[in-house]
Amino acid sequence: MKLQVNLDVLGVATSVACAVHCALLPLILTSLPLFGVNIVHNNLFEAGMISLAFIIGSLALYHGFKRHHHRVLPILLFSAGFIFLVSKEIFIAYELWLLIPAVAFILSGHFFNYRLCRKANHCHSTDCDH
Repeated sequence: MKLQVNLDVLGVATSVACAVHCALLPLILTSLPLFGVNIVHNNLFEAGMISLAFIIGSLALYHGFKRHHHRVLPILLFSAGFIFLVSKEIFIAYELWLLIPAVAFILSGHFFNYRLCRKANHCHSTDCDH
């Protein structure tokens, strides 16, 4: 039996985990710095989460685009989300205002990719040219 991983579902799960980390962790774990633990604004951890979400999301969207639906909308939504996500790391004062559209765009990209893949109802070979 061949195990197949749905990259869109994995991408959504990664995005949600990132959103939970960014939104809830600071609220729930505000006492961690008292104990010398700082994972709330750890740059390495943030970069790792963003990189992981980007890699999984890119693989999911590429697969959907190349083999199923050939539409750019999911890629554009995902890209807009990542622009907001990276901007969140640069403009710390606007972190929450940039996080909300980042998550919305990234999740929308995965959602539309998933729907378009299911609607395509067929699978092409890697050399599909339409």
